[in-house]
Amino acid sequence: MTTTMPMLETYPAEIGLDRGRLGATIEALIACSQACTACADACLSEDAVAELTKCVRTNLDCADVCATTARVLSRHTGYDADVSRSLLEACATACGACGDECGSHAGMHEHCRICAEACRNCERACRDLATAIRSGGAR
Repeated sequence: MTTTMPMLETYPAEIGLDRGRLGATIEALIACSQACTACADACLSEDAVAELTKCVRTNLDCADVCATTARVLSRHTGYDADVSRSLLEACATACGACGDECGSHAGMHEHCRICAEACRNCERACRDLATAIRSGGAR
């Protein structure tokens, strides 16, 4: 059980975003960050680690971008839609790149398959929320 939704539900002021959609996106970001961190570590344990250098780097970049985006989306006082949207778009790009890289190793490494799936889920969630913010339909 996570605390994302209980925290969003108890926030005393107006958030300006659909709390359910926002919570689901934060959860996808956290899951992706964890999957990317674990995948990078698993890649470092593989016998052919030299062949996975790009995968490790992409995983670590994606993990950091996802974690930062989750933290920013968890703060609502003085909310700036432009900053949130920009972060979501950057995160979707990082997730897409990581999903592609891990996907290219998915046939040989199960951890890469799992990570690619988490990246694809997060990429979709980020793009959906960014689109909702852009169109003003985030509610």
